[in-house]
Amino acid sequence: MNAYRILTTEACMAEGAAYLAQIEPRFAQVLELCGPPPLRRRGDEFEALVGAIVSQQVSVASARAILSRLETAGMTTPAPILNSSDETLRGLGLSRQKARYIKALAEASIDFESLREAPNAEIIATLTAVPGVGRWTAEVYVMFSLGRADVFAPNDLALQESARLLFDLAERPREKPMRVMAEAWAPWRTVAAGLLWHYYHHAKRREGIA
Repeated sequence: MNAYRILTTEACMAEGAAYLAQIEPRFAQVLELCGPPPLRRRGDEFEALVGAIVSQQVSVASARAILSRLETAGMTTPAPILNSSDETLRGLGLSRQKARYIKALAEASIDFESLREAPNAEIIATLTAVPGVGRWTAEVYVMFSLGRADVFAPNDLALQESARLLFDLAERPREKPMRVMAEAWAPWRTVAAGLLWHYYHHAKRREGIA
């Protein structure tokens, strides 16, 4: 049995949001303004990390188009990727660097099933050992692919900007102070991130940006 609380339903998100609203008035404001954040679960297999790599530094539309081409070509599991040339992968829309990253992921032979029971630190260490998988990608994988309730991605720019706006900070907090700030939101840091993303999109819509 997994020792970590797993977010499985919208009720889990509502429970975490209610707890955070009790301990932090600003989260109470977000909850009243936006409601509980949605459950954002993704797959937890090889394909999920392929998607994360493809999505780096490109638009959502571009990432979707490339992933669609990879899926059509059957390039979402390790074996066909390892058996393909870099030219084939680049022909599907991947940059030279991302083709290398995806091949490195295929070569890593990660046991994704065992990750479901592993400690957070071990998961992050395993994933970040793969070229092209940084800490942000690994933390987001633990949050949304594994659904763990108490993980945070302090290097996320939207979370940093949302915290600046919500907590009326003089400047956007960087990774280290953001990580320290999030410690107060345990054991629901994933839900806290959801509230901050929720607020970020609300604020940008209000500004006419999103």
